[in-house]
This record gives sequence, structure tokens and C-alpha cells, in this order.
Amino acid sequence: MTTLYDVPAEDLNEALAEELADEDAIEAPNWTEFAKTGIDRELPPEQDDFWQRRAASLLRKVAVDGPVGVNSLRTEYGDSKGGSNRYQVRPPQQQPASGNIIRTALQQLEDAGYVETIGDEGRTVTGDGRAILDDVAGQVMEDLDRPDLERYA
Repeated sequence: MTTLYDVPAEDLNEALAEELADEDAIEAPNWTEFAKTGIDRELPPEQDDFWQRRAASLLRKVAVDGPVGVNSLRTEYGDSKGGSNRYQVRPPQQQPASGNIIRTALQQLEDAGYVETIGDEGRTVTGDGRAILDDVAGQVMEDLDRPDLERYA
């Protein structure tokens, strides 16, 4: 049986984002078209499916590292290069990612039944979350085994 550890993370996140796009519980809030992903950013993300991609990435990250909290995920998704050095002379500093985006996406994943909160320890993946990750990983593995795909053409 294929697990989330057997496939490349980028391919898994992409396929999982497509799967989460069909979920009613995972939907981008109205404010996301104006919100930046961190304090070091100048503009909001330009991808149309940013919210589903971030939720898929968070689900995978919670499954791999869980139980995790929002602060550790802010550090993980933050920019270690310091973002834009446009108007600065000093060396770049680590900047955390937006906590509201991460928190809201995790709450939506909880509502969908893929993530649960364990007391003060943080959030961890549920059985349903592990099942969808493994199912999508199996689909990705099948796609990787087939050389006739457009992606390799």
C-alpha cells in the first residue's frame, strides 16, 4: 500500500489540492484576495487555487510532523530569506507566515474531519485524513509509473 511518504511531496500536494477543491468545507474566505501570506510580502498570492494548495500542504505537513501548532507552522511556512530586500540595507531576517491563513485553513480541515485538536499539544491528522492522503498518494504513484502521461511528454 502506498503512503504519503512514498511519493514526492510536490506531486502529492498538487493532486491533494485537486481533491480538496471538490470539498465544500475547504473554501477560500472572501478576505484571501487581499491578504498577504506573511509580513514580509508586498502582494497577496496570484494563484487561483492558492487556498486549496495551502490546505493540501498543511494536511500533509500535519500528517508528517503532527501534532503541531500554528506557531510552528508559521515558522515552517515563513520566509527564511527575509522576503523582499527592496528597501533594506541590513541582512535578511526570518519572517513568519500569516497565522490567520494557516489557522483558518486548519479549522476548515477540522470541519471536514481530516484534522483534530489534541489538547495543548496541537493538531494531528485523523483516520479520514490519513485515508485521503494514502488514497491520493496511491493515485499519484500510479501516475508516476505510467510514462505515457502528458506531464513527461
